[in-house]
Amino acid sequence: MSMTKAMGSAMRRIQIGNALSAFGLGFTVPYLYVYVAQVRELGPTSAGIVLGAFAMAALIALPFVGMLIDRRGPLPVLVGASLMAAVGAVSLGVSTSLVTAVGSAALLGVGTAVLQPALATMIVWCSSAETRTRAFAMQFFLANLGLGIGGLIGGQIVDEHDPASFTLLFSIEAVMFLVLAGIVMTVRLPRSAALGGAAGGKGGGMFAGLGVLVKHKAMLQLCGLGFVLFFACYGQFESGLAAYGTEAAGIDPSTLGIALAANTAMIVAAQFLVLKFVERRRRSRMIALVGLIWTVAWMAAGYAGLGHGSQAMATAAFISTYALFGLGEAMLSPTVAPLVADLAPESMVGTYNSAFALVKQLALAVGPAVGGPMGASLHMPYIVTFILFSLGISVLALRMGKSLTPAQDLPIPVRTIVVAKHVPENDVSVKAAV
Repeated sequence: MSMTKAMGSAMRRIQIGNALSAFGLGFTVPYLYVYVAQVRELGPTSAGIVLGAFAMAALIALPFVGMLIDRRGPLPVLVGASLMAAVGAVSLGVSTSLVTAVGSAALLGVGTAVLQPALATMIVWCSSAETRTRAFAMQFFLANLGLGIGGLIGGQIVDEHDPASFTLLFSIEAVMFLVLAGIVMTVRLPRSAALGGAAGGKGGGMFAGLGVLVKHKAMLQLCGLGFVLFFACYGQFESGLAAYGTEAAGIDPSTLGIALAANTAMIVAAQFLVLKFVERRRRSRMIALVGLIWTVAWMAAGYAGLGHGSQAMATAAFISTYALFGLGEAMLSPTVAPLVADLAPESMVGTYNSAFALVKQLALAVGPAVGGPMGASLHMPYIVTFILFSLGISVLALRMGKSLTPAQDLPIPVRTIVVAKHVPENDVSVKAAV
């Protein structure tokens, strides 16, 4: 089944809103620590507290969001989250004390965290099993493109000696959240064939829904796998791996920006090239392949810091680490998020999306706490540990595959071609056999 005209129109608006909100986030995400610690002169400790409030607020909110999405639908939840994020961004841009910065960061953290499962549920509702893989790939592509462009433009505006430049950045971010709310309010959500009636599902309350989820073996395996995925990749980008690069590999801090740009460039360049390869192969095997690719990435990082090559070779190896991570991310985007949707019961799509978003948020909180100190001082153990985590991804993915139905693991079956054989009229022996 292909997308209907109504589903296609709704999907385009959702994807545009998603790209613009990511564009707004790109303006501020790379500079939040510098803004609190240096521009507002609140110090490194206060900056850590503000970043912690941002993360903790999201962790507190996410367990309740899924039930709200399933009861009220994703649209009002998404609009409310966008407005909350906009208020948080504006207030953070004018915060001059720790108290106001923490409160503003908490609002922004809740808003941006809630956007994830709400957007994912809207994409599920506006897609079919056959189109969902491509829809989530497009979402990931546009989000990374928006973040990258926003970061580049924000870097040209920002001036650490001028607080007004940061106020402008946060104001732009707030406007993008308001634009997202305005766009999605024009969306008329259709029901996909696979998930008709999801909006009306009551689910028996949060605890009843939680009971269903914790008894779902495949979903629990996916959540465990997701934690390792986010812990071993995203949780290291700006903490452990960055610390390892500067301390062990002698990478110049400015090169970290180039490495992150290489990661984004790989995602943008490879997303639709790998899509055709991924969408007709078993999801569990594709995730296992990502584990092997990331194993090679960590080996490249190991060579950068522990090898005996030139500094230029070490720098190239370190940048290639981020690029290889980007290749794996491009393969995961059309694989993991659609699998969450396909595992969810019809009335619990929001709950399942929120549960997976919570797992991601936990991994992003634990990853820097564990990886940061290891990357800075325990160089060899750090690399070995994350090589083992990457190999563990492959093992966990293949084990999870045994719990998936054929439709969940391979939603778009490989087409077989039947060749008709012409039988000549005068071939008596063949006619007799027929």
